[in-house]
Amino acid sequence: MSELKKHVMTYEGITKLEEELEFLKTVKRKDITEKIKVALGYGDLSENSEYDDAKNEQAFVEGRIIQLENMLRSASVIDENEIEKDIVSIGSIVKVKDYEFDEEIEFHIVGSAEADPMINKISNESPVGSALEGKKAGAIIEVNVPDGVGKYEVLDVRRG
Repeated sequence: MSELKKHVMTYEGITKLEEELEFLKTVKRKDITEKIKVALGYGDLSENSEYDDAKNEQAFVEGRIIQLENMLRSASVIDENEIEKDIVSIGSIVKVKDYEFDEEIEFHIVGSAEADPMINKISNESPVGSALEGKKAGAIIEVNVPDGVGKYEVLDVRRG
């Protein structure tokens, strides 16, 4: 039997997952149940695309509920008070200089379950996140990224 993966998360990440789970269980389930009732009123289920769509949506939502429950059950919340504030770790906001594009970027280092690269929340398990972990301001890192090798200098480390 495989062991459940521990999901290291910030308190903010846990809260967001709990809110999504609550929304899916209360609001979304009711919406889907109503869609199924309406679709059943259309008659013949073999040619009823509304019914098929509602059942597919129901399956997706139930799968997501199970996924969220498992993530929350195996979550380990990082206690930011026990971590040094000037060293990059989960919960850190890191300002780096990207040498390739000659620009400054801020990354929020989070657990893999709450990563969202579109808003610069990167996982501690990602190539850049793991290379930054444990570093202090002034450190220069080179890391393999999909486009080749990225070079970054840590300019500042703070807590979110």
